[in-house]
Amino acid sequence: MEQYRFIQNELKCEGVNLRDIAASCGTPAYVYSKQSVIDHCRWIENVFEGIDHLSCYAVKANSNKDILRLLAHQGIGADVGSMGEMHRALEAGFSSEKITFSGVGKRDDEIEFALRNNIMSLNVESEEEITVIGEIARGLKTRARILLRVNFDIASETHPYITTGTRKNKFGVSQALAKDILLRAVRQPYIDILGIHSHIGSQITQPSTFVAAAQAIVQLVHELRSAAIPISQVNFGGGFGVQYRDYVRHSLLPVEPENSEANVTTVNLLSAVLPTLRQANCKLLIQPGRSIVAHAGILLTKVLYRKKGEGKTFIIVDAGMNDLIRPSLYQSYHQVVPLFLRNVPHEMVDVVGPLCETGDFFALDRSMPKVERGDYLAVMCAGAYGYVLSSNYNGRPRPAEVMVDGNQFQIITERESIQEL
Repeated sequence: MEQYRFIQNELKCEGVNLRDIAASCGTPAYVYSKQSVIDHCRWIENVFEGIDHLSCYAVKANSNKDILRLLAHQGIGADVGSMGEMHRALEAGFSSEKITFSGVGKRDDEIEFALRNNIMSLNVESEEEITVIGEIARGLKTRARILLRVNFDIASETHPYITTGTRKNKFGVSQALAKDILLRAVRQPYIDILGIHSHIGSQITQPSTFVAAAQAIVQLVHELRSAAIPISQVNFGGGFGVQYRDYVRHSLLPVEPENSEANVTTVNLLSAVLPTLRQANCKLLIQPGRSIVAHAGILLTKVLYRKKGEGKTFIIVDAGMNDLIRPSLYQSYHQVVPLFLRNVPHEMVDVVGPLCETGDFFALDRSMPKVERGDYLAVMCAGAYGYVLSSNYNGRPRPAEVMVDGNQFQIITERESIQEL
């Protein structure tokens, strides 16, 4: 069961009325459901049913220390993209032997930090990077475990900024070059090749896209083994899409006329691809981020003003693109709902923030129940790529973060003060 639902017209997170959090903690504020994080993690783990695997939570999705500690306690791994994320993961209790390090631009000091901490593997993105890692490993008198990221040029139906698996993207090496690169890497004395890594993009909702990637990976694994290149692991990456539209439902809420995300779950996507991936006869790694934390979080905001324009009604709220940039940056859809539903007409509105940018919006031309100054709204499914992408633009302090646990809630990140800017 998802942890956000309307009960007697009141939106609740687990057993807490969200209006109580807004009144107590102020707005804007991020709210997370502890049980939702645990549930989504366990649903993913249960899909594997005994398959040798490791789920490495993508720390970039939400690096709140309390959420990281919660996930480390579930026994999964972590995927990091910087020394800072690695430090946070280690502090949160993730075993170094379950940490992978991804990214196209790892600095020398970051590579050294990873090797000194004996992490599971580095996901490398170029031949020059392998050489650099080997030199650093030699200086430390240790061996570096690597997976080579391969770009299979598989297009995905997602925003261009979050596609990562086509030849135009900066990530990985082409499939045509992979074998020769690994043949040379095998001869490097301080490099241990574990396998190959792939990641085709984010918020992918079509199982066929993942299946195509899996088929390409399995074929390459067989080719590499035929060339005597040792392959024991396949890291399939992440990008598993989640449902953003119509996430919460109620008879007083409008319903999207078309919803391509209906019934999209990570469980369904993984279930479609695992039969193919098993043919690689490798340990399987994945990097779920959004699929664990997106549904767990919301952004609370307060209506400041209603404003009538030329053919437009603007709902001006106290949260802005500095708090949640996804709608502005990726044209991403987030359901926006009042915390308390009244039997009022629906109207077409733009939900916008207070910043000095036309791109400062959460919803454009959106049908919503009519709201008034002082009402509270929830921007749903904001647990991933929300607070981690926030900023102090326009001199605005970052919002508070709040964790709900059953009938209780507590602030886990204090709201920044003006003096801290």
